[in-house]
Amino acid sequence: MKNTALTSIHEKMGAKIVSFAGYNMPVQFEGINIEHETVRKGIGVFDVSHMGEFWVKGPNAFEFVQRVTTNDVANLVDGKVQYTCYPNGKGGIVDDLLVYRFSEEKYLLVVNAANIDKDWDWCNKQNINGAELTNASDDYAQIAVQGPLALQAMQCLTEENITDMGYYTFKELTFAGVENILLSTTGYTGSGGCEIYIKNKDAEKIYNAVLEAGKEFGIKPIGLAARDTLRLESGFCLYGNDINDTTSPIEAGLGWITKFTDGNNFIDREVFAKQKEEGVSRRLRAFKMIDKGIPRQHYEICDEEGNAIGEVTSGTMSPMLKIGIGMGYIKKGYTKLDTEIFIRVRKKLLKAKVVKLPFYKG
Repeated sequence: MKNTALTSIHEKMGAKIVSFAGYNMPVQFEGINIEHETVRKGIGVFDVSHMGEFWVKGPNAFEFVQRVTTNDVANLVDGKVQYTCYPNGKGGIVDDLLVYRFSEEKYLLVVNAANIDKDWDWCNKQNINGAELTNASDDYAQIAVQGPLALQAMQCLTEENITDMGYYTFKELTFAGVENILLSTTGYTGSGGCEIYIKNKDAEKIYNAVLEAGKEFGIKPIGLAARDTLRLESGFCLYGNDINDTTSPIEAGLGWITKFTDGNNFIDREVFAKQKEEGVSRRLRAFKMIDKGIPRQHYEICDEEGNAIGEVTSGTMSPMLKIGIGMGYIKKGYTKLDTEIFIRVRKKLLKAKVVKLPFYKG
């Protein structure tokens, strides 16, 4: 297992460390519910240094990113970020990722930790026009400061105005006395905040500065367990659960990042366009439990008679709503809002209903 630049700090804090995506990562500090509520109501800080970073540069950078991702990179301007995915050439998804545009000849691709090697191999395989690719994943640490008070608390660490930054934007700035820091506002919690990309050698200094700046706002370190409950409450997909090599973005409700604009000739465009036009046999849908119970990944989704109509991909007890929530692929005919479905939990059929995302907004 690899360590991040902050692993020793987490150990000193008494975090529960687990292996995740090849790294020793803090799964929780005080407990999932209290960490979850801290982010929803105030401010929390995550170590997400396990995420991958690929640079794409040169005259063919735009062409490369446009072809290997489903969203329309032509809509990006300098300083903007785009959520997108890599189609795999077989109607599935290699990974979902973020694209940062620095210029028409310079992009940063941020990929999931568990898929770094897989994504890097895929990008090199698809690099037919000679874009300059660099895997910088081992060079960077990343800290996510999340919650409604995050930007206000972090403002004291930079002279650049960050409190009015728009969603999915970024700036290069001096932060906590360290130059050339990348600060973005994407988030994976639905509660606002920022991500800070730093060289490993500066990670401890920045992390300690973040904790000190956030002290008056009640900042706490947050583990990956609460990160998962936060993202699910907000309706964000998790690769390996809700999307994978066998799911299409159309099935997954990611048609909004699959752009069929003129000139956007990405891999699998024809496959996904046909799905959009003709429909698909299943859809990823959100549901809330009506009966008491907690849905878990791979639990069967059934109709009233107990016939299987789908499978749960993500599920938990919502810390904010205090009910079971989940997402799963459901067969056509059962996907409309308010449709009653049943989750098979330990041989019992527990009633639920299809709902609109996000589960929690606040």
